[in-house]
Amino acid sequence: MVMMDVILPSELVQKIIMEYSADLDKSVVKKYLDLTEPEQVQVMYIWIDGTGQGLRCKSRTLDSEPNSAKDLPIWNYDGSSTGQAEGSNSDMFLFPRALFGDPFRRGKHKLVMCDVLKYDMQRPAESNHRLSCEKAMDKAKESVPWFAFEQEYTFIHQDGHPLGWPKMGYPGPQGRYYCGVGANKVYGRDIVEAHYRACLHAGIKIAGTNAEDMPASWEYQIGPCVGIEASDHLWVARFIMHRVAEDFGVVVSLDPKPVAGDWSGAGGHCNYSTKEMREKGGIKQIQDAIAKLSHRHMEHIRWYAPNQGKDNARRLTGRKQTSSMTEFSSGIGNRSASIRIPRHVFADGKGYLEDRRPAANCDPYLVTQAIVRTTVLEDWDP
Repeated sequence: MVMMDVILPSELVQKIIMEYSADLDKSVVKKYLDLTEPEQVQVMYIWIDGTGQGLRCKSRTLDSEPNSAKDLPIWNYDGSSTGQAEGSNSDMFLFPRALFGDPFRRGKHKLVMCDVLKYDMQRPAESNHRLSCEKAMDKAKESVPWFAFEQEYTFIHQDGHPLGWPKMGYPGPQGRYYCGVGANKVYGRDIVEAHYRACLHAGIKIAGTNAEDMPASWEYQIGPCVGIEASDHLWVARFIMHRVAEDFGVVVSLDPKPVAGDWSGAGGHCNYSTKEMREKGGIKQIQDAIAKLSHRHMEHIRWYAPNQGKDNARRLTGRKQTSSMTEFSSGIGNRSASIRIPRHVFADGKGYLEDRRPAANCDPYLVTQAIVRTTVLEDWDP
């Protein structure tokens, strides 16, 4: 018998790599994780990379359990590999800011959200907006701003195909998937439940979750939280989602319009209130805030999605419960408006407003500070 070399098309090779590169038996690692709990503590440092959307992480060992982020040492990494520095001067520095429990290693091990500063340890990386957000929240602290996010996302196979969708063609039209139940309506619930429990273990202020309009799309809610806490919790909840989905061999997409055509996009709606809005007669403060927001619509659009807001152009079309990207609007109970006043808020005469413009891949540090700068500080100097 003569053996012949077989040359596979590059597309097939790539498909094989995607299907099998992560095909590990997850049960194997359990015997190692079940070893006697070490005296040392593993801490996972988390930060935002040069895209402003991607998350990176690496771990280090500490001799004792930290009580707060202030107990953790400053660390560094190679910024030339994350799109944040040149190879000739690549050191970037991680400043620990928000500490959480680690739902993967469990025990006394931790996750920590970090600020990224450049080599001089003075200037933030261009994609790091936490410092400017914290500055705005400190200035607005007497107003006690509360934020809550509605994070929509989509499960995607490693080949780019939405989870559960037929390989040829499309599932049935929207209408039966939102908050759905049943194998023909819901795809990926196990991942959602695992993420939910992991967030609770970590100390994330996760308020709930539900299936969304497009099959394989879901939402979880973070908050309400005071000031910068909402953004810290959302970023770490995103990290946990990516990490949980990794165990299932599935990709999480925050693309504002993951599937072209007659399908809903994915948003990052932000609910917002100040102390005055939450008090009796606060509806007047809500309406005043909406008026201020109406005068800075395009500035907010540029801050509410990557690429100066351009990532939102495919989503904010005025259809599928979205507002127009170019025109500001508001309304009571209106999910097609830029700003919605929930009907029960209007009836109570106090509460909060919902800004429906942020995209799923928004940076919450930018969203929250934009809202505070417009409605409380009336100052756009970061």
